[in-house]
Amino acid sequence: MKKKTIELLQEWAEEYNQPKYFEEDPIAFPREFIRRGASLQDIEIAAVFASHLAWGRRAMIIRDCERLFDQMEWRPYEYVMAGSYRDDDTSLHRTVKWSEAAGICRRLCEWYTWHDSLESLSVKEIRSIIFRRKDDPKAPDKKINLMRRWLVRNDGKVDLGVWKDSSPADLIIPLDVHVYGQASALGLTARRSKDLRTAEEITARFREIWPDDPVLGDFALFGYGVTHND
Repeated sequence: MKKKTIELLQEWAEEYNQPKYFEEDPIAFPREFIRRGASLQDIEIAAVFASHLAWGRRAMIIRDCERLFDQMEWRPYEYVMAGSYRDDDTSLHRTVKWSEAAGICRRLCEWYTWHDSLESLSVKEIRSIIFRRKDDPKAPDKKINLMRRWLVRNDGKVDLGVWKDSSPADLIIPLDVHVYGQASALGLTARRSKDLRTAEEITARFREIWPDDPVLGDFALFGYGVTHND
C-alpha cells in the first residue's frame, strides 16, 4: 500500500471516528439503551434490529427503528421474552415485514431462555440461529458484521464495546456496495465480487495499518465517502 494512501486512511479514521458524525445513525439506538442504564440484553436486541434495518436512507432507517422500539415500549428484552409480538405482513422497513421481526424475536427469546448474551455466537451462528438464513459461505453478512463492530470495538468513541470477551482484531469489515466502491477506489481490493472473500481482503489491508483493530478502517472509508461525495 502506498504511503500516501496509508496516511490518508489514518487521517480519515482519526477524523471521522467521532460521535458527532453518528448522531443520526442506527447505532444511536443501542447507545440510547446504554445511556438509560439498560441491561446487556436490551443493548444486544437493539443492536440486532438497528443493524438489520440499516439499509437505505438514514432518515428512513431512524424513523423505522423508532417505530419498532415504540412497539416494544422501549423495553426490548421484556418485549422479546413476553412472547407476544406484532406479526403481520405490513412493512416495518422497506422489504422487512413485521412478521420477519416477530420471527427474530421468537428466536431471540429461545436463545435468551438458556443464555445471558449473544456474544458467544459466531457470524455464521447469528445468521442461522437468529435470522434463520441458510448457510452461504460467500455471504459478507454486512449487517451482522456491523452489529459486531458496534458491540465489540471499545475505544470509547463511536462504538459501544459491551462485548468484553471478543477481540476487535477478529472483526471483519461490514461490506456493502458503498464500502466496496470506496475500498476499490482506494486500491484496497481488485476483486469484482462483493462477497466474504472481498470483505476479508479489505480487512487484511486494514490490518496492515491497524493490526489490533482493522475495522477502524470502516471510519476511514466513511471519511473517503464524505470527502468524495461530489
